[in-house]
Amino acid sequence: MEWSEVLNDSQLQNLPFKIELNKFGKLLMSPASNHHGRIQGRLSAMLWNNMPKGEIITECSVNTSDGVKVADVVWASAAFVAEHGYATPYNKAPELCVEIVSPSNSKQEMAQKTELYLAKGAQEVWVIYEGAMVDIFDHEGKREHSQFSKGLAEQIFTAIST
Repeated sequence: MEWSEVLNDSQLQNLPFKIELNKFGKLLMSPASNHHGRIQGRLSAMLWNNMPKGEIITECSVNTSDGVKVADVVWASAAFVAEHGYATPYNKAPELCVEIVSPSNSKQEMAQKTELYLAKGAQEVWVIYEGAMVDIFDHEGKREHSQFSKGLAEQIFTAIST
């Protein structure tokens, strides 16, 4: 199955699942909770307020070596948007990709998605746990602070834990 077929299939519209494709074109579905959506909304607002020279995209599809993956939230610079527009899926990852870990996600799955986004050009990947923990990764591995906005990870931790 191709991503365009997923987007155009009326049976796959309005499902309470996040849909992705693996490298063989098979559908992968992950249920999302309201708490997951709450974190996604708060994070989007914080990024918008702290990083205004770009776009915030939720449920952003990226074509990776393991199929189409969908980041919960991304920040794409104005330069990225000027070059890639709003292609679906992107063949290059935006600069910042964020995954919010659901109970159905494994650490292995999150590590693989992190590697896939970085391999497709992301400069940084944040993995946010619903229990209010943020892991930040770049091409050198796990970091203590984000290169994008000093103190933002700490602000996110506070916002999602309340």
